[in-house]
Amino acid sequence: MALPTHVLLTYGYLLLFAWVLVEQCGVPLPATPVLLAAGALSAEHQLSFPFALLAGVVACLIADSAWFMVGRYFGHHVLRILCKLSLEPTICVRRTQNSFGHRRAITLMFAKFVPGLSTLAPPVAGQNGMDYGPFLLFDGLGSVLWLAALLAAGRFFGDLLKHDPSLLDWAGRFSGALLVLGIVGFFVGRIYRRRMILKQLVAARLEPEELKKQLEAGEDVFIVDLRHPLELLPEPFTLPGAHHLTPEALAARSIEIPRDRDVVLYCTCPSEATAAKMAMTLHKLGIKRVRPLRGGYDEWKRLGYPLDAVPPVLSVIPVAQVGNSHSA
Repeated sequence: MALPTHVLLTYGYLLLFAWVLVEQCGVPLPATPVLLAAGALSAEHQLSFPFALLAGVVACLIADSAWFMVGRYFGHHVLRILCKLSLEPTICVRRTQNSFGHRRAITLMFAKFVPGLSTLAPPVAGQNGMDYGPFLLFDGLGSVLWLAALLAAGRFFGDLLKHDPSLLDWAGRFSGALLVLGIVGFFVGRIYRRRMILKQLVAARLEPEELKKQLEAGEDVFIVDLRHPLELLPEPFTLPGAHHLTPEALAARSIEIPRDRDVVLYCTCPSEATAAKMAMTLHKLGIKRVRPLRGGYDEWKRLGYPLDAVPPVLSVIPVAQVGNSHSA
């Protein structure tokens, strides 16, 4: 592990702190190689395991506390920026919101083990009104678990080197190249997946102006609001006649979705990721006239187009019911 261990021996805990802080701030630069190297050095007593763990935990708490406050004061607009920084539009905010809505403490404790969820969990916690004290407690426990697991894995490898020093020559020869290849592959893989989804999206999405013309002409359009209920709390409005349904409910009741009219889906994800994903899912289920709305709710609102108010207490309405009421 020549590359990370050499740098770690030079800059020590400061490098470990800075690298973890940068990753937790949302920059997709994996800290795993550095943590593994630090763990290996602790086996040789060149670094202290407790001090390395402390440096990492402090970095996590600083970054996560900052995102918690940003999420509390700026809401889903910041979450959309984080989605773009993650280069993973399919993750979006919904998976984090779903996990957080059901089990706050468990989500925070294990978020750092899940790519994408790690960065999004703190601002979602802030947006969702969680108290800072409990957040700090569970986020700190989660940071300790994540860092201790990686440092312990590195320490295990370091113990192996004690018994077979020849492993160090092999690791030193290949670790630098493997680290570089790993980082490059990390970026290339995510960029490729992003491009493939965006390519499919461009071919299918509907312009807001076109939808507005359809509504003004009295066309019977089935509009579905895919936003998470938490997103409607600060903005309790929806497109005219839209039905609020979760992606899971929409897919489960696909047989009840009308086939004789346009089905328009919208969300607030970067590049309409959730709407595009659901459009492709419904298309595979035989629903051909389905399209995501370009720009989603935010673009419709920016253009000043009409909106309908929704009740403060949200509930998911079955498709069959909303379909009957719409046609009535």
